[in-house]
Amino acid sequence: MRPAQPLTRRLLLVLAAGALLTAGVVYTGGDDADQQVPAAPPAPQPRISAVSGPDACATVIGQLTPRQRMAQLVVVGVDAADPRATTDLVRSEQVGGIFLGGNATALLENKALDEVQRAARLPVSVAVDDEGGSVQRIDDLDGSMPSARRMAATLTPAQVRDLARDRGRAMAARGVTTDYAPVLDLTDGPADEVIGDRSFSADPATARRYAQAFAAGLSDAGVQPVLKHFPGHGHATGDSHQGSVTTPPLSQLRDNDLLPYRNIGDFGHAAVMVGHLDVPGLTGGEPASLSPAAYQLLRGEFGFRGPILTDDLGAMKAVTQRYPLPQAVVKALQSGADQALWSSGGRVSAVLDALEQASTDGTLPGNRVTDALTTVLRAKHAC
Repeated sequence: MRPAQPLTRRLLLVLAAGALLTAGVVYTGGDDADQQVPAAPPAPQPRISAVSGPDACATVIGQLTPRQRMAQLVVVGVDAADPRATTDLVRSEQVGGIFLGGNATALLENKALDEVQRAARLPVSVAVDDEGGSVQRIDDLDGSMPSARRMAATLTPAQVRDLARDRGRAMAARGVTTDYAPVLDLTDGPADEVIGDRSFSADPATARRYAQAFAAGLSDAGVQPVLKHFPGHGHATGDSHQGSVTTPPLSQLRDNDLLPYRNIGDFGHAAVMVGHLDVPGLTGGEPASLSPAAYQLLRGEFGFRGPILTDDLGAMKAVTQRYPLPQAVVKALQSGADQALWSSGGRVSAVLDALEQASTDGTLPGNRVTDALTTVLRAKHAC
């Protein structure tokens, strides 16, 4: 215990602390009196305007720091009850996308997402998984939707398109840009199974017809649909939230689960989510989300040119039992993903540190980063 300080010295310290506060710095006191903590998050850097022309994306990429390039390739779960924390995250790390899970709605009200966008140098993709039935995110605000199975049983494809268009307009009005729907998985299993009534049908043609209608409705409203879960979860054993999941062999998927993805260009400006599915004859024991062969199948045989993102890398044991989050994100982008998602949030600095290191040492090749960035920026109309 130190002796009491003379009155004059204490007064000088108080005045000095007041001067520091006036300058926007918090005085921490103690023996390390030179330690200072910023009173507010750093000011945002200049906004990057959309660019057109043959080298547009290269021009935009050139305005980003190496760390900001990595940040554009991640989608981070945020607390929808805390708009300020989300804004601070985007301002400090410039992440390319955020995901709103759970039932909180503060970020979806009172134009809160406008402030998030103002903190970003480039547009932020704002995603929800609003499928209908048991998986909804704006039902407390804009009403409930039936499950996919119920839609297919009671509505025509034209009616499903109208329903999805109305839903998409409600999302867009709240600042949502992306919906992780529709589900293309095929099953007629019990409604409460991992896919269950999230599937439109066990019949490939029916599932594709209704999924295409739902995707078209979202697109009509300016919301990007995301087709999931490639290459097909409907006949897989188990739940990737709980552990490893294995599908039938690739030869069987080609005749069933993969059929809805044929002529994928018919879905318009959609993205695709790759599931954590071990596919015999394709992924070599790895989840598809971390398997180069799965991305090559989607890009090559299926000719898909839009954005590809992973299923959740941070809260699903099919991945977390194998790899820590930073390693999983690096591996996903190496393999061919354009965006890596983790809904649990947090650990952003650790992930970006790992990505920067992987880029520096060549583990994550420069051309892979450029390809992913170009795809992501085009999808966000930044170039």
